[in-house]
Amino acid sequence: MLNSGHSASLDKIDQFILDVFANMKRGIYLKVLVTGTAGFIGFYLAKRLLDRGDTVVGIDNINDYYDMNIKYGRLNETGVNKDDISYGKPVQSSLYPEYRFIQIVLEDRELMEELFVVEKFDAVVNLAAQAGVRYSLKNPHAYVTSNMTGFMNILEGCRHNEVKHLVYASSSSVYGLNESQPFATTDNIDHPISLYAASKKANELMAHSYSYLYNMPTTGLRFFTVYGPWGRPDMALFLFTKAILNNEPIDVFNNGNLSRDFTYIDDIVEGIVKVLDSPAKSNPNWSGENPSPGSSSAPYKVYNIGNSNPVRLMDFIEAIEAKIGKIAEKNMMPMQAGDVPSTHADVSDLERDLDYKPTTKIKDGISSFIDWYRSFYNV
Repeated sequence: MLNSGHSASLDKIDQFILDVFANMKRGIYLKVLVTGTAGFIGFYLAKRLLDRGDTVVGIDNINDYYDMNIKYGRLNETGVNKDDISYGKPVQSSLYPEYRFIQIVLEDRELMEELFVVEKFDAVVNLAAQAGVRYSLKNPHAYVTSNMTGFMNILEGCRHNEVKHLVYASSSSVYGLNESQPFATTDNIDHPISLYAASKKANELMAHSYSYLYNMPTTGLRFFTVYGPWGRPDMALFLFTKAILNNEPIDVFNNGNLSRDFTYIDDIVEGIVKVLDSPAKSNPNWSGENPSPGSSSAPYKVYNIGNSNPVRLMDFIEAIEAKIGKIAEKNMMPMQAGDVPSTHADVSDLERDLDYKPTTKIKDGISSFIDWYRSFYNV
């Protein structure tokens, strides 16, 4: 007869088995690789997956593209101490038993191959990339190395290790010279106007080839101007907030005649999770005689994730000013190379397929960011 200790152990095992089957039924993966977890979106996604019970391995190269204190701050929020990080060595989170972080550059082919073989991931979300449209004008080689060579290593890792679903970050910048709005995934994207955008389109093309050749489900996500607490310092909200609080002028490009489909970080992450749980499938209605870029006869899909409610740049600035309680001094500037006048996401396929659409209002998102900024920088 089993004693009470054994009974308790069996109860835990039974519950674990029930949890596993419940997670599988809901589409939740047992182990997920998230790249770019020292970055803005990757940080939030890792926390979201861990909070729902997934095992997560996070990787990041922790480059110096922007203030590394923010990157280390994000890692610290997930229980990864800066002093414990050593290249290629796993660091166990002190806050999440199911989270380990490893500093790796995606283009390190040997280490990436080893990572996939050892860990046997169920799914991969690739958010690591060299970001920034304007920076691509100054340092183009970084985009080829990270965004293309690195992505090649992700694809090969998934192909050779039976990964069930690859989700990867694309960008609204792929729409380039397309003037038809709102931007739809059925639109032609053959005219990017920055190397950053070209590298993201290349990712979509590379993913499609692997979906077609190896029946590997891949889903690309075109993000529209993501913002929120812990956001990137090179983005407008961060730059404007910092300048206004320091009584410095802000640069307003295209003389303020811009609009952006600003999308709050929580909405982005919720969209990623919904996509992750629904691996791409072949589109039975897809035709090579009239090929839609957003789907395929292969298990391949592309979605926009945007608020679908563009905000004029001057209205955006006014919302920041209202929250801070101070009017900005404005330097009216011409349009910058690589920028587009407006973005507007058509998310109808996201709503149709996954019953999801971002909802956070710009005023609420800006307020949350500025509260975080004041707390982080003690201003």
